[in-house]
Amino acid sequence: MNRNLKRYLQHLWKSVLFWASVMGLYSIFRYYGIDEEEGFTVIKEFSGNEGTLRALMGFTSIGILIGIVYASIDFFFDKYSSHKISLVYELVIRTLLYFVTTIVIFTVIMDLFSDLYNLNLNTDRGWWKKNKSFWATIVYIVLVSFVFSFIKIATEKFGKGVFLKMLLGRYRNPQEEKRIFMFLDLKDSTTIAENLGHFKYSQFIQDCFYDLNEVVPKYEAEIYQYVGDEAVLSWPYKKGLANNNCVDLFFAFQKEKQKKSEYYLQKYGILPVFKAGLHGGFLMVTEVGVIKKEIAYHGDVINTSARIQAECNSHKVQLLISEKLLQDLHLNTNLNVTFLGSVLLKGKQEEVNIHTINRV
Repeated sequence: MNRNLKRYLQHLWKSVLFWASVMGLYSIFRYYGIDEEEGFTVIKEFSGNEGTLRALMGFTSIGILIGIVYASIDFFFDKYSSHKISLVYELVIRTLLYFVTTIVIFTVIMDLFSDLYNLNLNTDRGWWKKNKSFWATIVYIVLVSFVFSFIKIATEKFGKGVFLKMLLGRYRNPQEEKRIFMFLDLKDSTTIAENLGHFKYSQFIQDCFYDLNEVVPKYEAEIYQYVGDEAVLSWPYKKGLANNNCVDLFFAFQKEKQKKSEYYLQKYGILPVFKAGLHGGFLMVTEVGVIKKEIAYHGDVINTSARIQAECNSHKVQLLISEKLLQDLHLNTNLNVTFLGSVLLKGKQEEVNIHTINRV
């Protein structure tokens, strides 16, 4: 299955499940037992248990359609427009699309249920302008959207599963984890910066990291941090080993840049080349900061990964990996591994065996 399609389908089912659930809950909160309360009146179509069931089915159907449409809109913006327009314009356009499609969805479902159950629901043109129930639902959708967006942003910031662990306070005290790290750095960055100038160089790095973000989710990587023209990627150890994610990501990134080679050459006159160092093992992870909280990794693994990447220039290769990590991988036959020897990395007392990996 195409990776983009797989990514869309994963986002789609999560969106549908989320919106079907929240809209179903809304119908229960709004209509269940309300006709039995003194001082409350509710239209007869939604009174009693049968009416509540109709409301539940109707709002759940609305939630399913909202989930499908919103997921499609989000996927389109994330893939094609997220770095082409400003955040303000993107928010305005998204909001308008959400609002218009929500009106259409409500109209379709109300028409359907009016015919199905012989209900007298008004769906004439402009029905929504003075419909208080519609506007109450819109306010609910907006509030839920804020919660959904907050969870999404927090998840993207800290990585899948990390945000929940932070909420539960798991990293308040240092925890030991086994992870793989990749230090990915632009080759000849100083020369490129001098030739392009600081403004165009900044655009150049921005484009490179946009391309990197295209492949990161496909190989289940987490971006730990950006440092100038360097990106630090991380995987839980088993996820990094699965399907050779930690190695295949590097070659997928190369392929992504090659696909856009004409764009880079026309705009900047140069095709970016990145070098990477890979290593894995146990290290400590903890929550740091008060005003600005972050997850920090401490230990020999992250330092060794950085030092291995620094050896790429000396050996004139683009990818180096420690022997310790290589032994746990099951590489495909289309990859060629070459042992480059043992090196005494800066700050270490013992030599580390390093290898380079190339496509056959």
